Amino acid sequence: MSATPAAKRAVAESCIDYLTLELVNNYRRQLQGPPLQAALDAIGERVGRQLVERYAKERPPLLEQLDVMKFICKEFWAEVFRKSVDNLRTNHRGTFVLRDTQFRWLTRLSQNQMPPQVGQPLPAPIPKAELAADYLVLPCAIVRGALAGLGLEASVTADATSLPQVDFTVVVRQVAAR
Repeated sequence: MSATPAAKRAVAESCIDYLTLELVNNYRRQLQGPPLQAALDAIGERVGRQLVERYAKERPPLLEQLDVMKFICKEFWAEVFRKSVDNLRTNHRGTFVLRDTQFRWLTRLSQNQMPPQVGQPLPAPIPKAELAADYLVLPCAIVRGALAGLGLEASVTADATSLPQVDFTVVVRQVAAR
């Protein structure tokens, strides 16, 4: 008896969840501070560019900043994080705040369900805010890479003071007219 497509997808999604957790955890064991962030940043940006190339190839070019951000919030976010952004706010001057009230990649962290490392002694507890900051480098870089792939140069930061809610702030850099 074979599994249904939904069952296959659920397994694949849980594998991605654990892969991202272990990716950050592995780099945390090897690197600290800026080297950790730089490594995760490079991985995330490349992944974001590749994913947006795949997800946006069948659609007409997005010419306006707001259209790009709507695409990121609805379609890209749904593909990568399996749900749309819950709220998009903007000041209409290049700053956007994307709120995900149940950011999937931090759900286990917010519930204090981080998987133990087999054969490893339990590490000293790390404050959730500090741990969340490391786990948010990757999704911020993925979003920044996706925006770059769509022609917007931006900085992306995240605030996870109310886990599992995360606010991603996107500040689009104004590029001089050519």
